[in-house]
Amino acid sequence: MNMEIKPTESELEILQVLWKMGDATVRDVHEELAKTKGAGYTTTLKLMQIMDEKGLVERDTTSKTHVYKARYTQEKAQTSALDRILSTVFEGSTSDLVIQALGHHRASQDEIDAIKKYLDQFGGK
Repeated sequence: MNMEIKPTESELEILQVLWKMGDATVRDVHEELAKTKGAGYTTTLKLMQIMDEKGLVERDTTSKTHVYKARYTQEKAQTSALDRILSTVFEGSTSDLVIQALGHHRASQDEIDAIKKYLDQFGGK
């Protein structure tokens, strides 16, 4: 049985740091997280070790200080979260999701232009 790994909220916070930084040590990740939340270093270390076991990150152990990088991509996280929200909150209605997103969150003109361009391409298929 091949179950898809879904990161927890804490694991997603660590992944966000790794997506931004690229390769990073536990200390690097912890210092970034400490700017916005009060987790201890050992908690960050344990979470990253678990994430390595789950295959969400990979650890380079060739030097004394282990360096981690994300294996679970930002695109995969976004797709997984969107699929979950679409099926549970919006009962599969893509249009309801888009209307809510655009109706309750101010999009920049660049974002609106990108959405229009995408819809033009999508409509042509």
